[in-house]
Amino acid sequence: MSEWLNVSEVILQEKSPDLLSPEGAQTSNPEGARSSSPEGARSSNPEGARDSALEEMPGVYISTYGCQMNVNDTERMYSLLEMVNYTPVDSPEKAQLIIVNSCSIREKPVHKVYSEVGHYKKLKELNPKLLIGIGGCVGQQEKDKLIQNQPLIDFVFGTDAIDELPALVGRALEKTTNKKHYRELKREEKEVLTGFQHRAPYHVETLVRNPGVATFVNITKGCDNFCTFCVVPFTRGREKSRPLEHVLRDVQALTQRGVKEVTLLGQNVNSYESLCGADFADLLARLASETDLQRIRFTTSHPKDFDQKLADVMFRHQHKVCEYIHLPFQSGNTRILGLMNRRYSREEYLEKIAMIKRAIPNVVLSTDIIVGFPGETEAEFQDTIRLVLEVGFETIYAFKYSQRPNTKAALFEDQVPEDVKSDRLARLFAAHDEMAFPLVKRYEGQILQVLVEKAEDQKGKWSGRSTQNKSVYFLGGENLVGKMVPVRITKAFPAVLRGELALPN
Repeated sequence: MSEWLNVSEVILQEKSPDLLSPEGAQTSNPEGARSSSPEGARSSNPEGARDSALEEMPGVYISTYGCQMNVNDTERMYSLLEMVNYTPVDSPEKAQLIIVNSCSIREKPVHKVYSEVGHYKKLKELNPKLLIGIGGCVGQQEKDKLIQNQPLIDFVFGTDAIDELPALVGRALEKTTNKKHYRELKREEKEVLTGFQHRAPYHVETLVRNPGVATFVNITKGCDNFCTFCVVPFTRGREKSRPLEHVLRDVQALTQRGVKEVTLLGQNVNSYESLCGADFADLLARLASETDLQRIRFTTSHPKDFDQKLADVMFRHQHKVCEYIHLPFQSGNTRILGLMNRRYSREEYLEKIAMIKRAIPNVVLSTDIIVGFPGETEAEFQDTIRLVLEVGFETIYAFKYSQRPNTKAALFEDQVPEDVKSDRLARLFAAHDEMAFPLVKRYEGQILQVLVEKAEDQKGKWSGRSTQNKSVYFLGGENLVGKMVPVRITKAFPAVLRGELALPN
């Protein structure tokens, strides 16, 4: 799958994905790639915490690791906790409640959780009523082991228990009454909510406090593919889809709040299937036809589920559906793909790409890649490089294979040495850079439509995204946030474009 710390910022020459690429993945985006800050958690706190009016309300601080699904989950947590009078704060020192929304895709994910929680020991000693909770995929995966090994943790909740968070926090707070030290609370008094609600329908309302110009909407959760390297089926559960009418209602409500663009999220969005029988292509067509959205994006797709119908719908509704597709291939070698349980061959993936390019001539492609999967030979790695060059991906998100609990590949005997994996990753990026920089030069001199997301400064520098999923920084104009404007590109990099407002003649 597909991107997060104590603050995550745009980092030049960083190599991490910004959507649902594998966590810890590196991307060959040398200029201004959105970074997921590999060594810390993203602080998902709103702009301008409201201090004065809400001084007496308890503060909540959430640090977020992982993919965009986790970032979206954090927004949901904030929204739910605001309903019970918690207010977001911009540092753990100001908080009465600290939550680590964790990711288990990164290397040493449990260690990262323990390390971060350890930093809060002094805060806990100064304030026995400070609560520390662990959520996300590490919470789902490790369950009560987290509490057994780290007494600073007050509660653990899994990915299916987010909506129970306010009640869980309330119960945890009651248990700290009359406690003068955190060690007075016994392990057996601490709550762990990590069960999957397999039979419950996926009925959720999109909760976002300040959606801005562009936001995310979950349409599926979980995954049924069981790729041998991936923990998602074990940390997110089996795949479920939201009813089509619920998604339409959510999106229309967001447009009434000023949202111009949504990204549809799921571990595998194009296996979406509503209870009414509608598939992902049907959902895209309805969103494009029946809502006031200006743009629609989606991530992530699985090659086996990307069909002609979906490609045709994308082209037919290109006035709203962006021409950017993120289609992970993971390995360019058919034998390795079989070991990964990807359910397609190299040849079938290339046939799929050819079909997409015929249906959408202006398509822009990116992908995910794993190097050093168990048993991968040098010749098989070279197949991966050749596939990258043959397809012409403008952006790649790549990472070294690492063993994950509960996955079949973790038990494979022929693990590739770490130094070999590192060398292959470096060579992959070098090969891609050599192709990608000349490839994106075609944008220079073009005028692209950019949805402006924010002002970068007070001097007329703005940023937004193009339909090709490029971050665009440009000069010129006033009061542009939320507007679609023409920008003449003056300098192009694989992930970032720079330009100037194209003024009418």
